[in-house]
Amino acid sequence: MRRPGGWWRGKTTPAKVETYTRWSFHFIALIEVSVAGLSAFAQVDNGPAGVLCLVVAAHAALCAVTGARALDWTCGRREQPVRLLWALGVLTAVLAAGAIAFVEFGPVHDDDLATAVGGLFGCVVTFGIGFMALGLPRRRVAPLIGGYAAGAVAVSLVLGVHPLAALLSSVSVVLGGGFLAFTSVFSVWLLNAVFELDEARETRARLAVAEERLRFGRDLHDVIGRNLAVIALKSELAVQLTRRERPESLEQMIEVQRIARESQREVRDVVRGYREADLEAELGGARGVLGAAGIRCEVTGETAGLPGPVQSALGWVVREATTNVLRHGAAERCAVTVRTTRERVVLTVENDGAGAAPGGTPGAPGGEPGGGRGGSGLAGLRERLTAVGGTLEAGPGDGDVFRVVARVPLGAGAGAGVVAGTGVVAGTGAGGAA
Repeated sequence: MRRPGGWWRGKTTPAKVETYTRWSFHFIALIEVSVAGLSAFAQVDNGPAGVLCLVVAAHAALCAVTGARALDWTCGRREQPVRLLWALGVLTAVLAAGAIAFVEFGPVHDDDLATAVGGLFGCVVTFGIGFMALGLPRRRVAPLIGGYAAGAVAVSLVLGVHPLAALLSSVSVVLGGGFLAFTSVFSVWLLNAVFELDEARETRARLAVAEERLRFGRDLHDVIGRNLAVIALKSELAVQLTRRERPESLEQMIEVQRIARESQREVRDVVRGYREADLEAELGGARGVLGAAGIRCEVTGETAGLPGPVQSALGWVVREATTNVLRHGAAERCAVTVRTTRERVVLTVENDGAGAAPGGTPGAPGGEPGGGRGGSGLAGLRERLTAVGGTLEAGPGDGDVFRVVARVPLGAGAGAGVVAGTGVVAGTGAGGAA
């Protein structure tokens, strides 16, 4: 059995606001009955009071139905209740005009009855305008109030009411109807705002999921791209050695097996979300894989003492640059230099394979203008470096050299886990970041 209040706690925030708004206007309809209907029993005899109460109850019931349908229209569940709005408008106008006529030409001159009927005029016009405002566009609410105010003056003058009294009735329509109309317009605005905020929150959640998917794809590309390139090179070398019946082919296939297992482990780390690039490990890995591919790799510089975010950002730079050297170029030499000062650390990766790349513009990174092929490597690095305040520089150097330079300031922000200013110039044979 559901506990008391469980139905309310089970609702979403927009549903709670909508329920609150609906029942608030139902309660306002009951207020109309109590103010103009039930109060008549304290002013006049039961017979006239009963008639007034029935008239006000019928008007309040139509207001409640119109308000409910108007809120459905606001929430996009049904079409605008045009017929109900017209019915409520006509009934309100008829009751208001009838009340004025009764006060002026009633068969019985009873001050208490006249006061009760005058109260009927004020209530039906005020509540009628307020409930009609729920089902109208915002720009039509002011003309609605003005129309009823002008109509009250016109009917009063036609029926011979004193001009001052007619003006006062018009002012009462503007004040009472305007207040309740403002309440209705504000309630509709608030309800729409809550629904829009809830939709925006859902959209933000979907964007966060999409961004995480992109990040995962980028990380997966960075992790296995280099190893797959090495596996391809090793496998091709093993095929050539096998055709020549050279015993070294067995060693190459063992190396392929080792790299494949290492790739499998790294992919599992990415999936679990535990992988973080380490600069020293990436430098050692770059030296190993480039050497295995026949590319001389020189690593110079000191990495000890660098903040964790700096090492992670620069580690991804080394990984991407190494992958591109293997994948796109025909480099024979690659140099990685790490220079650290009190203000910043500069990582430089350069290779001599930019001019020997088949296809594309030499030295143009993949995914960059002028690149021979599209890619996401440098774009991913820029995102990582921008997140820690870094910059990226990539381009050809002297001769066939392609250079990547990453600069990261080591100020107060770096000590707090914020890396500023990383520039990367990826050296690749095709010059590009995949």
